[in-house]
Amino acid sequence: MAPQILAAEADAAGSRSLTITLFLVFVAITLGITIWASRQTKTATDFYAGGRQFSGFQNGMAIGGDYMSAASFLGIAGIIALYGYDGFLYSIGFLVAWLVALLLVAEFLRNSGRFTMADVLAFRMRQRPVRTAASVSTIVVSIFYLIAQMVGAGALVSLLLGIKPGATFLGMDANTAKVATIILVGALMIIYVTVGGMKGTTYVQIVKAFMLMTGALIMVLLVLAHYKFNLSALLGDAATRSGKGSAFLEPGLRYGVETAGDAAKTFYSKMDLLSLGLALVLGTAGLPHILTRFYTVPTSRIARKSVLWAIGIIGTFYLFTLALGFGAAALVGGKEITAQDKAGNTAAPQLAQKLGLDYLGGETGGAIMLAVIAAVAFATILAVVAGLTLASSSSLAHDFYASVIKRGNASERDEVRVARYSALLIGAVSIALSIFAQSLNVAFLVALAFAVAASANLPAILYSLFWRRFNTAGALWSIYGGLISAVVLVFFSPVVSGSATAMFPNSDWHFFPLSNPGIISIPLGFFFGWLGTILSKETDPEKYAELEVRALTGHGAH
Repeated sequence: MAPQILAAEADAAGSRSLTITLFLVFVAITLGITIWASRQTKTATDFYAGGRQFSGFQNGMAIGGDYMSAASFLGIAGIIALYGYDGFLYSIGFLVAWLVALLLVAEFLRNSGRFTMADVLAFRMRQRPVRTAASVSTIVVSIFYLIAQMVGAGALVSLLLGIKPGATFLGMDANTAKVATIILVGALMIIYVTVGGMKGTTYVQIVKAFMLMTGALIMVLLVLAHYKFNLSALLGDAATRSGKGSAFLEPGLRYGVETAGDAAKTFYSKMDLLSLGLALVLGTAGLPHILTRFYTVPTSRIARKSVLWAIGIIGTFYLFTLALGFGAAALVGGKEITAQDKAGNTAAPQLAQKLGLDYLGGETGGAIMLAVIAAVAFATILAVVAGLTLASSSSLAHDFYASVIKRGNASERDEVRVARYSALLIGAVSIALSIFAQSLNVAFLVALAFAVAASANLPAILYSLFWRRFNTAGALWSIYGGLISAVVLVFFSPVVSGSATAMFPNSDWHFFPLSNPGIISIPLGFFFGWLGTILSKETDPEKYAELEVRALTGHGAH
């Protein structure tokens, strides 16, 4: 065998060992944090809300850790690397969304609720039907989001372990290794939630946010240094190596595409862009795992501060994604990115490997840089899936089990026990669904979760906080109407069937032309909430007045 081939195989083996070692070190640290947190978790408030002991900065970091998911680090960088200008629309949408959360939701929710979104919705309505609806919606949104994170983990593994077509690692080919990784991530997230609760999950998210910001900053500085901080040269190389020329730096490469001679196709493409924007901007304020973070601080003032910290941290990171995406296009190239992963989910780790090769001592430096960024990416995924699983299992236990099945008579101990079993069930469902969704870009999958959250949860939350006439029927119509319309439209869209990158590429039952349902399902959620309310005679102005005082002043807040 040629010496060069032997040397390459030795470097690949070293890279694998380093990647696995760093990942195991992170897992060991976070499991240690989780075990420590489990000893501090004695009540339901500790499990669901971390004892409401976190400062604004700590909660802001944790929100950043919860929000800067695989979609942000892997998906957005990948979309920018493949589609240039259009990919950055995700960054803008995700960031602007926080203004909606800050101005309309954060403070009012903290004052009005206790553990879950349903605490606010059910405050002045019939408890059992509203909590059931909120629990169903929370689980559906969380599972959409969980699938995205696990697909990101699967996309990473063949690159990190160096598994090429026809090659194996520990007897596994690339596809088997991806499935094994999804199962491993699912198992770890279940452990984090069942053992550590909100305290353990929050500290894991804080550690992860620090690691992600540090890793991204190092990569950004190396990319800019390569071009001597000349952004024009960076963008020019990115356009050239993308294979798309100047169109790479202009709108219309992925969204709003104008197709000559086909007015309908052009119209649908532009509507898809508008639909995506609506979902991204409105979805954050309806995401269950973000909403529960507002309950982990002692006052509404600190909740508002934590959102401001989160905006600063997240905004800085999304500026980093510009350099990561365009840097990957310029230094790695579109062909090499899609050869590794068609959806572009491995663009950031491939960029890290390239930067290590160029600046940190050749193959060894490339292996080190790839291993570090890989560990950061896995940390990102583990932290986010833990937050999502906690939000959905908490809703199932606190809203459905304690309030619906036990009619408010469940003990705190029983609630927490059911929450832990729920985490196991939700984790298993997410693992199974993720195995079928590996061909989809993770940022795109998260956009679907945002669409469902904006359609089902946001209308009910806003109506409940700001409309005196809103009632139980309106809440049910809003949640179920928005949820069903969003899920049905996704199921009959090109995302699930009828396209080469669909979840089921060999089948075609789609009739809805848009990839994101937000432009239809979000207005429907608001419309159903209005219609259900005016068709019902139920009203309780005194209870609304109590909610209004609590939401605005914090009087009586938990």
